[in-house]
Amino acid sequence: MHSYDEPVYLISVVAKALNIHPQTLRQYEREGLVTPSRTDGKMRLYSQKDIDQINMILRLTRNLGVNLAGVDIILQFKEKMDEFENEIEDLKLQLAKCKKEGTIPSGQTLVKRKNVYEIIIFGE
Repeated sequence: MHSYDEPVYLISVVAKALNIHPQTLRQYEREGLVTPSRTDGKMRLYSQKDIDQINMILRLTRNLGVNLAGVDIILQFKEKMDEFENEIEDLKLQLAKCKKEGTIPSGQTLVKRKNVYEIIIFGE
């Protein structure tokens, strides 16, 4: 079994599996919407992560009528949201550690807020 990020699928296999023309995949690459890996011979190899990204692009364009410029913006927002979610999880872990130890590490300030996200820890 291959890992989620491991590039193993040729463009012809991906195109056939997704029922799209290989030129569509090349266009998505030109637009910067997907970045397949390359072999030494410059052949494109797609990972399962790439295929899932392409499926999202297809859903946005086919089902919702979003153009490729809109898809690019949506994907950028999704990436930023994923980063924020990871950061929130890290902050929750830091807060749990601070609560468990009963102290705040030196050089950091704890600010509590009664909003959606309850804490912010600033490093110096």
